Amino acid sequence: MNIGFLGLGKLGLPVALAVESKGHKVFGYDVSRKVENFVKLKKIPYKEVWANNLLKKSKLQILNLAELVKKSDIIFVPIQTPHSEEYEGISKIPNTRKDFDYTFLKKGISDISKEIKKQKKKTVVIIISTVLPGTINREIKPLLNNYVKLCYNPFFIAMGTTIEDFLNPEIILFGVDDKSAAKKAEKFYRSINKSPFFKTTIENAELIKVCYNTFISTKIAFINSVMELCHSLPNTNIDEVSRALSMCNKRIISNKYLFGGMGDGGGCHPRDNIALSWLARKKKLSMDWFEVTMLQREKQTEWLAKLIQNKRKKIKNVYILGKSFKPETNIITGSPSILLSNFLKKRKVKFKFFDPYVKKEKIKFLKGVYFVGTMHQIFKKFKFPNGSIVIDPFRFIPKNKNIELIRIGHTSSN
Repeated sequence: MNIGFLGLGKLGLPVALAVESKGHKVFGYDVSRKVENFVKLKKIPYKEVWANNLLKKSKLQILNLAELVKKSDIIFVPIQTPHSEEYEGISKIPNTRKDFDYTFLKKGISDISKEIKKQKKKTVVIIISTVLPGTINREIKPLLNNYVKLCYNPFFIAMGTTIEDFLNPEIILFGVDDKSAAKKAEKFYRSINKSPFFKTTIENAELIKVCYNTFISTKIAFINSVMELCHSLPNTNIDEVSRALSMCNKRIISNKYLFGGMGDGGGCHPRDNIALSWLARKKKLSMDWFEVTMLQREKQTEWLAKLIQNKRKKIKNVYILGKSFKPETNIITGSPSILLSNFLKKRKVKFKFFDPYVKKEKIKFLKGVYFVGTMHQIFKKFKFPNGSIVIDPFRFIPKNKNIELIRIGHTSSN
């Protein structure tokens, strides 16, 4: 295929070289003359594994915008969406917060869209820039025309190893509206590697990209808090702790718990976090990560209580289905459902618990607000009274035309 790149910066140029190494013809356009000089001199001034070796034998052509559109089957758009220096993490976090700057991306998309329309050539355009959820719909789509077939394909790469990361990704993430564009993009990627192709909505892809990065930040922040704790405790070693945790590939280094639902519970998790929070305070750590973890659990549960209260304005009766801390058990120690009930009490919301694993009892179920607090499989077959509102944080209750089903985290079902 003939692959074009609208932008040949620290992301675009290495990826173009990687694509060329797999047998494709590559073309590029960039507003900066510096890039053209890099290509002519066969050398880039920044550290990027394999880049200079590939550049020495590269036949990458630098074209104007019209030629780029004319010659390209697919055009990648790796234009930066920068933050100002104060938001780059090199100084104390400012009190204000800002979105990324989409000025350069919008200008590039606007220019390429106009040229594509001028040539009346249906073209697959793939944006790979990092953006916040909703950005493409709000900022980019108004700049497009019917000839542009848009995909969003953010990369999971690290600067310095861009080429290797692009050629061997964990997944290939694609946000798509146009099926024909997705099909063409997938055909291209199958010539690059055999990594899993994950197709979803553009909004999901936008969110997945930034969550991927912040998940890594979360892991680093957590282990650094443990490192600081080790520094203040005799006979402890952060490397031993992290090595042991890394070997736990069933519950820690795995997809377990990456589901979304109620907070964790049981006889260990909450109490251990609270105990470590006490130790963090005693040792005067710079940051009490363990308190932050418990506060997130608490604040989210309080948010759910508020949601129940708001829905109760329509219907008087409230039921919490499930009291145990996890499915198919009668243990209620540390149960997030009980935490939820305490927040409801504070809000003076009357409710009834129902959990056949904890207590076998007969309850007359009336039209009401039903909150699924535990993911017991028996609740899948629960006969909700017609007209009831069912709030399901686990998203496992089957759809039913006779109820209003609210699946937490699934806005499409609300």
